Amino acid sequence: MISFIYFATVFIWGTTWLAIAYQIGDVPIANSIMYRFAMASLVLMIFLKLSGRLQQLNLKQHLSCLLLGLCLFSCNFMLFYHAAQYIPSGLISIIFSIATIMNMANSWLFHRQRPSLRLLSGGAIGIIGIVMLFYPDMRQSDTAGQQLLGLLMALAGTYCFSLGNMLSAKQQKQGLSVLSVNGYGMAYGAALLLLWGLLSGENFAFSSAPLYLGSLIYLALVGSVLGFSFYLILVGRLGPQKAAYATVLFPVVALGLSTIFEGYQWTPLALSGVATVLLGNLLVFTKGNPFRRWTAKHTSSS
Repeated sequence: MISFIYFATVFIWGTTWLAIAYQIGDVPIANSIMYRFAMASLVLMIFLKLSGRLQQLNLKQHLSCLLLGLCLFSCNFMLFYHAAQYIPSGLISIIFSIATIMNMANSWLFHRQRPSLRLLSGGAIGIIGIVMLFYPDMRQSDTAGQQLLGLLMALAGTYCFSLGNMLSAKQQKQGLSVLSVNGYGMAYGAALLLLWGLLSGENFAFSSAPLYLGSLIYLALVGSVLGFSFYLILVGRLGPQKAAYATVLFPVVALGLSTIFEGYQWTPLALSGVATVLLGNLLVFTKGNPFRRWTAKHTSSS
């Protein structure tokens, strides 16, 4: 079951990059993110209420969900969307994959969980693979100042995401339901984005274009309701370090979709990058030495 949830998360979030690209246009970024999480929260809360699974929270738990909404359902997405104005989306994917390392560091900082050499090695190898995949995009950056601003925004967004991982892991240990916490957190995230729009004097807009509406519905129902629920279940079951390795894999899915819909051209370097990412994944999730049997078998036969 966990394997299914893991690969479903990789596939879902891998596909959301293309849907997010369809959201950028006439509608302000904050508006699009607000619509996404308002819709996701409404659907999730109605489902939980009708099924009798909506948890009642006290004030302290609501404040915790407000913080989760800030980290996972508003601030990080604002930073990622704005970073995309300065650096290529492929580079943002690479930076986001550093969530693995940030989660390891935050787990040690907040929970004193020292990462193993296997986790560090697997994460590092996976990130190297992603760099190989998106190296051509990295070379297409414009001015140094814009690139630096985009990098800082993407790093800040990734760290917000990592902090949200830590908070979710703590909430689950306290017995809070992932679905209920997601419903409240998404509602708070949408409310924070609404408040941002009001305070900044932003002109609220909406698009009825089929492509915009279709991608919005997909991001809300599949990317948010299912994607975040699956991912945070992984955080609770596997721990933030291993769960975050999904962030290293989903750009590979995004690249596959880019091949179909955007005409991405595969190169030997890109193919090597995919193999490197899979190697890192093998190191993280295989107990013992994954190459021990292979080595022993070929040594004895030679």
